[in-house]
Amino acid sequence: MRKFSLRSLTVGAAFAAGTVLASSLFSPSAHANNVIVLNSGEATLSLIDEATHQVVGTVPTGKEPHHLMATPDNSSLIVANSVSNNLMFVDPKTGKVQRWVENIEDPYQIGFSPDNKWVVTTGLRLDRLDVYHYDGHDMTLAKRLPLAVMPSHMAFTNDSKTVFVTLQVSGELAAIDLATQQVKWKMKVGKVPAGLWMTPGDKYLLIGMTGADYVAVVDWRNQKIVKTIQTGNGAHNFRSLADGKHVAVSNRVASTISIIDEDTLANVGDITGLMPGPDDMELSADKRYLWVTFRFAKHVGIIDLTTRKLIQTIAVGRSPHGIYFYDRAPVTAPNGA
Repeated sequence: MRKFSLRSLTVGAAFAAGTVLASSLFSPSAHANNVIVLNSGEATLSLIDEATHQVVGTVPTGKEPHHLMATPDNSSLIVANSVSNNLMFVDPKTGKVQRWVENIEDPYQIGFSPDNKWVVTTGLRLDRLDVYHYDGHDMTLAKRLPLAVMPSHMAFTNDSKTVFVTLQVSGELAAIDLATQQVKWKMKVGKVPAGLWMTPGDKYLLIGMTGADYVAVVDWRNQKIVKTIQTGNGAHNFRSLADGKHVAVSNRVASTISIIDEDTLANVGDITGLMPGPDDMELSADKRYLWVTFRFAKHVGIIDLTTRKLIQTIAVGRSPHGIYFYDRAPVTAPNGA
């Protein structure tokens, strides 16, 4: 069993491994509330002062940082560098590098189970799912599970017994038993399934169909699609609006965001007038503003949820993907897709 200490590699070790931190590019903000954006196309992260909406720093990452995840205690933000095969830990307040963990192969997406006993990474290019035991400090590899084709996004049941994974090329949803690290079942769901969202009470699983223009509603206990919700072309990723009733889905091709009522399972409105390729989304602390990364436009946008209008855009790096707010409480669901 391979063990990976989340405290073992310091910044100094990263330098020795050939990872260079360009200090001239890094200027930490004096404000506590910062927004971190991953620029997957140029291997950097942008640090944005939430109060002024100004980019105050740029930090090199590994190759193709797509997704990020806070540790359960919120002391570190994990950046998953899929092509560099490593995890980069940064201070969520400043974006400064804390440490690196090497030999985590193809971590496209990373997630903690709700009970924080498991860490799961999806290997998009390796057609594999890696499941790790987590003791609060160290990750111990439990199993590498072949899972074709192109596993990408994940969602957990609240009891931490099952993780669901979308397989983009084969058009399937897979259910994995975490205790045994075995595939329980697979089902066909449609063209290019991507983001996943569990509705309250674990009743239904929502799937953004990036190869189509709808969200599939899955009764996962009976392995059946019970409804489709029309959104826009390229339905991709989800973000709760924190009112307990609505979830947003980004439509990457249509360049819109749809709002879904989690009780009625209906699209109750679209946010239009956006830049190309809306992808990952995050809420401001007061829940009034929705920030979104525009994968095809090198910008982050800020949407006023009261008016549902885009009110500002901020230039960042190429292909911005994952986004994180320091002042949010820790979460166990993986951020972004």
